[in-house]
Amino acid sequence: MAKRLALTRRAQFLAVYETGKALADNLVVLKAIPNGLDATRIGFSVTKETGKANVRNRVKRLLKENVRVLDIKTGWDIVFIARRNIVKADYHQLTHSLVKLLRRAGLLMSDVKEAGTQFN
Repeated sequence: MAKRLALTRRAQFLAVYETGKALADNLVVLKAIPNGLDATRIGFSVTKETGKANVRNRVKRLLKENVRVLDIKTGWDIVFIARRNIVKADYHQLTHSLVKLLRRAGLLMSDVKEAGTQFN
């Protein structure tokens, strides 16, 4: 993910946390607000409760890869907040969870098969 397409500053995260609409399942919480830009900026939050640094980094890598292959609408600031159960999930369970949340939020542009990801 390009640096300009990422939420990097604390103020950006706080804006999404405070005013964003939230959707959740057992693996991930999604918070999103419109940003008025031509790009979607995405941030990831994985707390120390999730595990040690190597576990948190693995979770962030999985989230980033899933977001990379999905076709998300432009003009949004989105934060994905990992829950403790995410440590036990594999790539496909996480994909299913993210697609479900993005569809419920109306932020998914195309069907998952078109994005190159398939799951049952």
